[in-house]
Amino acid sequence: MPASAATDPGEVSDLDLVKRSQAGDTRAFDVLVTRYRGRIYAMTYHLIQNETEAWDLAQEAFIKAWRALPTFKHDAGFYTWLYRIAHNVSYDWLRKKKIQGDGEFDDERTEHRIAAGAEATPKGDLAPDTALRNAELGQRIQEAISRLSPEHRQVIVLREVEGLAYEEIAALIPCSLGTVMSRLFYARKKLQEQLHDVYETSL
Repeated sequence: MPASAATDPGEVSDLDLVKRSQAGDTRAFDVLVTRYRGRIYAMTYHLIQNETEAWDLAQEAFIKAWRALPTFKHDAGFYTWLYRIAHNVSYDWLRKKKIQGDGEFDDERTEHRIAAGAEATPKGDLAPDTALRNAELGQRIQEAISRLSPEHRQVIVLREVEGLAYEEIAALIPCSLGTVMSRLFYARKKLQEQLHDVYETSL
């Protein structure tokens, strides 16, 4: 489902909540935070691979969004605008991490892992051996994604986890459609190299 898709008919629209927030209604902004905090956290976590830092960065993104809300011109969806803020906050963190460290981002990536596709797991109980294989596979996939560069990791998450179209990804990052396709091609190629046995058994 696209990030800008409408919510339930009974819910107040993003546009109405943003307008009320811009008028100083903090309760309206709280609704927006509740609506999108899970997705913003998921994005920051997939980028930096650290649970505690991801929550902090998600919170920082919402604080920056609140402060910048008077400048929001409604020329894009609220989530698209918020995503760009969270994206910039995450990349600032990654740049500082690179400057302070040895140029690599993987020193804390093994602290916490979320199985790939965890948000879409079936409701029914799996047999223990199947569940174990799925957990191991999810961990391997997450580890493989974490080895990608932040740019390639981002497009894989947006395409394969959030299910966005190429055009939506280009608008969110933002970059050209060609850049999105190129990054996806490279990212998938690298994942296939790391998970060649998985790809072979799925054919």
